[in-house]
Amino acid sequence: MAIKVLDARVVAQIAAGEVVERPSSVVKELLENSIDAGSSQISIEIKGGGINLIRVTDNGIGIPDSEAEIAFARHATGKIKNLKDLENITSLGFRGEALPSIAAVAQVQMVTSSRGESSGTYLALEDGKVVHHEAQARAPGTTLTVQNLFRKVPARLKFLKSEAAEVGRIGDVVEHYALAYPEVRFSLTVEGKTSFRTSGGGKLSDAVLAVYGVETAQNMIEVNDFEEKSNASGLHIKVTGLIGSPKISRYNRNYISFFVNRRWVTNRMLGIAIEEAYHGLLMQGKHPVAVINLEIPPTQIDVNVHPAKTEIKFQDERAVFGVVQKAMRQTLVQSTPVPQVEEVRSLFKVPTAPYSKSVPSQVLNAPMSVPSDKTATPVTPLISLPVLRVLGQLARKYIVAEGQDGLYLIDQHAAHERIQFERIKRQRDSKQVEVQGLLEPVTFEVQPRQMSVLGDHIKEMGSFGFDIEPFGDRTYLVRAVPALLGEKDWSDTLKESLDTLSSNWDEGLTISMACHSAVRAGKILSDVEMRELLHQLEQTDLPNSCPHGRPTMIQLTMQQLEREFGRIQ
Repeated sequence: MAIKVLDARVVAQIAAGEVVERPSSVVKELLENSIDAGSSQISIEIKGGGINLIRVTDNGIGIPDSEAEIAFARHATGKIKNLKDLENITSLGFRGEALPSIAAVAQVQMVTSSRGESSGTYLALEDGKVVHHEAQARAPGTTLTVQNLFRKVPARLKFLKSEAAEVGRIGDVVEHYALAYPEVRFSLTVEGKTSFRTSGGGKLSDAVLAVYGVETAQNMIEVNDFEEKSNASGLHIKVTGLIGSPKISRYNRNYISFFVNRRWVTNRMLGIAIEEAYHGLLMQGKHPVAVINLEIPPTQIDVNVHPAKTEIKFQDERAVFGVVQKAMRQTLVQSTPVPQVEEVRSLFKVPTAPYSKSVPSQVLNAPMSVPSDKTATPVTPLISLPVLRVLGQLARKYIVAEGQDGLYLIDQHAAHERIQFERIKRQRDSKQVEVQGLLEPVTFEVQPRQMSVLGDHIKEMGSFGFDIEPFGDRTYLVRAVPALLGEKDWSDTLKESLDTLSSNWDEGLTISMACHSAVRAGKILSDVEMRELLHQLEQTDLPNSCPHGRPTMIQLTMQQLEREFGRIQ
């Protein structure tokens, strides 16, 4: 095949593919341009998930008429001039690829006015080329309209998610920039209705309130200008932001936002640093809420790593990791009581062998303090429970029971989780879900990222007992809930499910419902209640494991008891 120079249009679309991945990529690039232009007000309007329309309007410095067409030329930018500037980037944009990349895959119109000019400028572009250029009145600032995104590259449309999902991604972008720039007034309009708005008052707490709601905003802790300098390396880092109290932890990492010099970035090391700072303060599987900004000399970082400018490299990653972790931990220790942790010898071992219906009841491993018999029968977890006699309750968490082959401790919450999990599955399989109608319909507010999930699965929710319908912007009306959750726990269950959605939606929601409907640790149970719980546990298919994989019980065999008391050698 002969080697030849690619057609300019093909080159433009290849470059666009690196910058414009989906509608949210367009919104991100245009927001960055507006912020770099010094805007204090930015409004975003979208239709059709951003495919039909994206319009970003700002009150920034605008573009002079003489530079309007140049702005759509590839590698044209006013933010850097030479290689030295590339090593000291202080703006969000700098590549000069955003506008030409967008124009290569959509119809674009721009109305802009620069301060000091008598009139504004109107441009219309088709296939990346200017087809109209005329004067038009406008106040200082820029309005950029993108229509029919990917109309000339329909293959790209196949890789997009549902319209609701694309709206969620756009909402995520707008929310993050609202957190990074609380002094800017943002508004997002979806299909003609305002779905998100910030005050632009300059307080990060107000931005958190707009993004995450009242409960989260009230439980955020301020990171007070933590600074660290190193004269040897020239490193100077300042950490500011808000971090959540451990009691508002989440089920995924979507609520951790990092900004470096107010640039929204993804960096695995930063995520690990904050997770380590919360070590010992959160339950396993829970993650913190955090909005953190690092101020660091531009010469110490490389933001020119990815065409979309979302990834970043640090000159000294280890030092940055240490500073972030130290700042977070110091803030948490000063603001949150540190739990007392005692290291004790483990008396029991939990079996790890796979389940097998064909294996009878077997004893568990010997205590760690006693050498185990190398010729002993391999350990196998219990599949069916022996007859147990309830002896009492320990620490309001564990049921103490006696069996023919020893002593059992049953975690009342984990055991009831298993019972509820299988009950929910049976009810759904038989289409006999018990439903409880609410006395009055209750409104349920969701964030943009949750809205797309609920929109995609709202019909499936009915099979679990939820009666939910749209009710305005980011709000749903709940008329009925699963009876086993009642009016108390359904809201937390729904929030958790929307945050932890995986490919196995049914399984995830079933586990969440089972967890929230199960008896809590700390609840005093009567003898009758404990006996009934064990009776129901006996009827389950996998009685010795909760849906999360934790053991429901541990056992101390008669042989182990005899050995511990010195009755046998």
